[in-house]
Amino acid sequence: MNVMVAGGAGYIGSHAVKQLIEAGHKVIAIDNLYRGHRPAVHPEAAFAQVDLADTRAIADLLGEHKVDCVMHFAALAYVGESVTEPLDYYHNNTSGTVSLLRAMKAAGVKRLVFSSTCATYGEPEKTPIVETMRQEPINPYGWSKWCVERILKDYGAADGQFAFVALRYFNVAGSAADGSIGEDHRPETHLIPLLLLAALGRREKLTVFGTDYPTPDGTCIRDYIHVEDLCTAHIRAMEMLEPGDQRFYNLGIGRGYSVKEVIDAARRVTEIDIPIEYGPRRPGDPAILFANAQKIQDELGWTARYTDIEQIVATAWNWFKNHPDGYEEPN
Repeated sequence: MNVMVAGGAGYIGSHAVKQLIEAGHKVIAIDNLYRGHRPAVHPEAAFAQVDLADTRAIADLLGEHKVDCVMHFAALAYVGESVTEPLDYYHNNTSGTVSLLRAMKAAGVKRLVFSSTCATYGEPEKTPIVETMRQEPINPYGWSKWCVERILKDYGAADGQFAFVALRYFNVAGSAADGSIGEDHRPETHLIPLLLLAALGRREKLTVFGTDYPTPDGTCIRDYIHVEDLCTAHIRAMEMLEPGDQRFYNLGIGRGYSVKEVIDAARRVTEIDIPIEYGPRRPGDPAILFANAQKIQDELGWTARYTDIEQIVATAWNWFKNHPDGYEEPN
């Protein structure tokens, strides 16, 4: 299949490009390189530096590469930043997707795999979270993705043949098992990379926000899905889409790990006593968030291979210890 990967130089997108190439698909990766890294893109993939807003350029690329399906990862994804800069999030994540859909319509491409988020659920009434639960985001990032889900439903209903799947991620973690690509965010806000950067001495310490949650050890519990499992789900979903499909799936491992459990795993993997500071809770952090991923298991036959947090951290450490400066050469 000929696949366009939007956001193909980003953390998740670059792993998807790699898996698609290894599975025998032909790939054109597009990215504006605002936060993506050109070296992360697999050398056998075609690449174009283009912004989602450039509808005409994307339509031309879709036609030139005879694209059958688009995987869409191109999004701004910092919750805090979305609160202070909401227009950027609605412009890129929501309006940018409309531009992409217009390009797909112009080129006659009828299949989309969309990177959504568990942030569309907001603060759920209970866990594990299932796809039918009420969606009530609590930040502009979540709303920007929720808006896209609504747009996809409406466009799919109007077109009749357009097919999409929206995959609602939980906490994505880890790196390619072979260590060739990994996570390099600027700034970094995710727990596992922050721990490993502290282990490398690139950060003074890690701050844990809140130790008095109603959980066994007092820290928040989250669902961590390995990036390679996530990409496998995208490819499976792409291959299963039929004309007119509208599918929504949670992507997680179906259980959670506490912040302290992740810290202990990182210390075991790195064999370093990573310095930790404990602070007060952050507003809006639910105590427990994890997915019920039964629907995608039942309908697509997908299950996560990485379910042990130590395994997930080990793949991330393999990347970080060998690439302490990420994709940038040290000065």
